[in-house]
Amino acid sequence: MADTTNKPSVPTRDPIQDTPHRHAILKKLNARPTIRGSVIALALLMAFVLFAPFFAPQNPYDLMALNIMDGRLPPGAESMEGSRYWLGTDSQGRDMLSAILYGLRMGAVFLSTVIGTVAGLLAAFKGGWVDTVVMRLVDFILGFPTILVALVLLAVLGRGVDKVVIALVVVQWAHYARIMRGRALQERRKEYIEAAQNLGFPSWRIMAFHLMPNCLSPVLVFATIQIATAIVLEATLSFLGVGVPITEPSLGLLIASGFEYLLSGDYWISMFPGVALLLLILSINIIGDRLRASLDPR
Repeated sequence: MADTTNKPSVPTRDPIQDTPHRHAILKKLNARPTIRGSVIALALLMAFVLFAPFFAPQNPYDLMALNIMDGRLPPGAESMEGSRYWLGTDSQGRDMLSAILYGLRMGAVFLSTVIGTVAGLLAAFKGGWVDTVVMRLVDFILGFPTILVALVLLAVLGRGVDKVVIALVVVQWAHYARIMRGRALQERRKEYIEAAQNLGFPSWRIMAFHLMPNCLSPVLVFATIQIATAIVLEATLSFLGVGVPITEPSLGLLIASGFEYLLSGDYWISMFPGVALLLLILSINIIGDRLRASLDPR
């Protein structure tokens, strides 16, 4: 009998290979310095935005806190009360740092994702007249340029942050609905959905706990791209003067209001909001592109 006492021990498997697929995706996302830098930059921006009331030196929505005598102060200047404006002020005396932090707070993408996901699931699962109505609405919305639909809606609804959010939700939910419907139709024919139906599970439970989790990957990837699109669209609408009113700061409005002062040397009114917009969109696009490559097995 062969001696097995000196046999080398069987090496243990790499724990990275045994982790779930989501851990492998996170490993791929952290593989490049650009991805790590984008994640860090996006996390910092989101932290500042979510806790804007704590970080912002001033409430830009409070008109009583503004002083016209502090208008167009350069970065690092002191106000008449002695406070310091690290990024300067705009023409109304609004602190640029506070305006940028509050101007980044938009929830249109989240609402568009939820509405589009639910509509796409219902269209794919129910079929029939539900699918026909949802997809005809999707075709109608996608048949027109996005900026044109938003302009028409804002002309009817008026100006304001809530009006801009409604306009962005209306023009963006159709994209999510089409993507979710296409993926859900593929999953709808698989055995586990038929098994859940044969077991008598209600439709809402099948859609929420069986169908939707297996269809979210393309929606989440698309959402990262649409975040940048929504920000650019809001900035464009505000720049054209039909979006957020001048008393409610947004990045597009700040860039537009400072455009007329560029030739006079007051660069900071447009430059700092533009840099914030650039960093946010660039970080989101890099993460979204890498996430798409990680989730796509091809």
